[in-house]
Amino acid sequence: MLLGINHVTIAVNDINESFAFYVRVLGMKPHAKWKNGAYLTLNELWFCLSVDPAKPSQDYSHLAFDVSEENFHTMQSSILQQEIKQWKENTSEGHSLYFLDPNGHKLELHVGSLNDRLESLKHAPYEGLTLF
Repeated sequence: MLLGINHVTIAVNDINESFAFYVRVLGMKPHAKWKNGAYLTLNELWFCLSVDPAKPSQDYSHLAFDVSEENFHTMQSSILQQEIKQWKENTSEGHSLYFLDPNGHKLELHVGSLNDRLESLKHAPYEGLTLF
């Protein structure tokens, strides 16, 4: 039986650039860094950077990070002031900012929970929606 997500590993082209982005821009806590990788955490999530040719997704696949309503605009402003490229405009409930990391991986800052999303679907359901 699965217990949860153990860790997330992403391929990065430049460990120093990616390390700086995830630590300084997103506020992850560094634990170890070496020539070809780094271990970081975001609360309890173990996040690994691994030097390997990055081939970012060309579809909608992305990582969404939880941010509080109180901190969303501060983080959004910080990211936009650094001219970090956005990859999508928000069209769902709650605040979201869709942006790219230095390797082109798709990321999102999101305010809200699954329960918030499910509640919004009761009022504006997706085509063919089944709620469980």
